[in-house]
Amino acid sequence: MLTGCGAGSTSSSPDAAKDGSFHIVTTFYPMYIDAINITQGIDGVTVTNMTKPQTGCLHDYQLTTEDMKTLEKADALIANGAGMENFLGKVIKEQKDLKVIDASKGIELLKDGDEENPHVWLSITSSIEQVKNITAQLKEADPKHADAYQANADAYIQKLEALKKEMHETLDNVPHKDIVTFHEAFPYFAKEFGLHILTVIEREPGTEPTPSELQAVIEQVKPLTAKVLFTEPQYSPAAAQTIARETGAKIYTLDPVVTGEANEAAMDAYLTTMRKNMETLKEALQ
Repeated sequence: MLTGCGAGSTSSSPDAAKDGSFHIVTTFYPMYIDAINITQGIDGVTVTNMTKPQTGCLHDYQLTTEDMKTLEKADALIANGAGMENFLGKVIKEQKDLKVIDASKGIELLKDGDEENPHVWLSITSSIEQVKNITAQLKEADPKHADAYQANADAYIQKLEALKKEMHETLDNVPHKDIVTFHEAFPYFAKEFGLHILTVIEREPGTEPTPSELQAVIEQVKPLTAKVLFTEPQYSPAAAQTIARETGAKIYTLDPVVTGEANEAAMDAYLTTMRKNMETLKEALQ
């Protein structure tokens, strides 16, 4: 499929050179949020989110013909990296003139066994590093707008630093630290705020746990003082509801900020959603 879609993106860069425009594509919603904050108000710079903003994490995402057409028109692709986008190798091979920006470059990754966890944006500290990474690589790819990128990034980082301070003040001293999450999205979040992920309901999103796996989670939840389960709005809560019935646990929702609207509201989507997560945890872990 990739070969059939055309092997290069040469049509994009020459046009950008002629008219001064610069077109950025992001792989999914968290990268889109960062990109529109870094590029806001800059004439000639556009941002397109390659996947639908309701797609969610890209663990098993397969590129479509439409995706390849979108990439052919791009000057830069902003990817989370850290193994989130398994298709990146193919993109690099097929779109040889496309600048691929790795948002997770240099960030220390957590591992689950031998596998690296790519959900780095859920640590606010790492999210700030991602903004810095994207900005530095955009400035190299598009030096004409370097100062504007940097100014926007500095303003957004100030907001992220304020959010980080607010969340630490709220969550550092909650009386209970054990949480049961829906899938492996929250280890970076938990590390940042001193929480302990006791177990994970669905290690592979969308794959229901086996009866024995479900029973194992139930046995781990039963002795907890604060019996709370955290589902995600992107997935069915059916397994969590079964565990709740057997243990008396309460179900709350934590949002990994992977879906949303591709409009002006997206600029504050990370800040808004993380504050909502903060309030949810504050209530649940009392």
